[in-house]
Amino acid sequence: MTFPSAGGTCAGWLYEPADAVGTPGPVIVMAHGLAGVKEMRLDAFADRFAAAGYRCLVFDYRHFGASSGEPRQLLDIGSQLDDWRAAIAYARTLDDVDPERVVIWGTSFGGGHVIHTAARDHRIAAVIAQCPFTDGLASSMAIPPVTSATVTALAVRDLIGARLGRTPIMVPSYGAPGSTALMTAPDSAPGVEALMPPGADIRSDVAARFALDIIRYFPGHDAGRVSCPIHFAVCENDTVAPTRATLRHAAKAPKGEIRIQRGGHFDIYVGDDFETNVAQQLAFLAEHVPAGD
Repeated sequence: MTFPSAGGTCAGWLYEPADAVGTPGPVIVMAHGLAGVKEMRLDAFADRFAAAGYRCLVFDYRHFGASSGEPRQLLDIGSQLDDWRAAIAYARTLDDVDPERVVIWGTSFGGGHVIHTAARDHRIAAVIAQCPFTDGLASSMAIPPVTSATVTALAVRDLIGARLGRTPIMVPSYGAPGSTALMTAPDSAPGVEALMPPGADIRSDVAARFALDIIRYFPGHDAGRVSCPIHFAVCENDTVAPTRATLRHAAKAPKGEIRIQRGGHFDIYVGDDFETNVAQQLAFLAEHVPAGD
């Protein structure tokens, strides 16, 4: 399915609970992180939520995946926040959805977006922020200086080129240590690749100009303004969204629930760590936005 957003369209999947009874219930609006698309394990989470009785609207940001938008792979923070607002507005119009029981679920960079969004939309019933990006300075400092300098130079060239109407200069979203990419920690390449469906051809690069925006985005500053219950799934060894900064911001949420997950940024999507993580999220949902009420 698709829904409109700022003159374009976002593509998504709509999950219906198997035991839907035709009465208005909650919906979970879900989106991915840096260059991520819905096929990269969001279906695994949505399957579990739907089995527990929740409708789920899983979408791709404009310029990514099956959504509209040119140039492709343009990661613009303001545009992605517009997409969140559009997705929430659309979800509230769906049949058999209670518009006052919308839950927003974001992971990694999307985890920062849901903090920002819930701080401004006080109709949101609950939030799940998974391994959330909260602090642009902390994440920028986690990038090796030589890599950071190279990426910044590409970003400046890309921004100048964009103003001259040129084709975007791209940078990989992940790579091996020492490579030129946005994420180069030892677990980045195997972590992202573990999220890819077998045989999938999913782009993982972004327009380089995005690197100039990372350091200026601090969604964690909004945690204290989130009035609804919010679940933070925080990885204890997170090299992408540094753990210490995330915990500092999460502690300010008035109704925050912090669950420390073992491993690094990508572990909680797969295997036993996924099972532990999703079970904790389901328990949070059952407590604060039960599907059957």
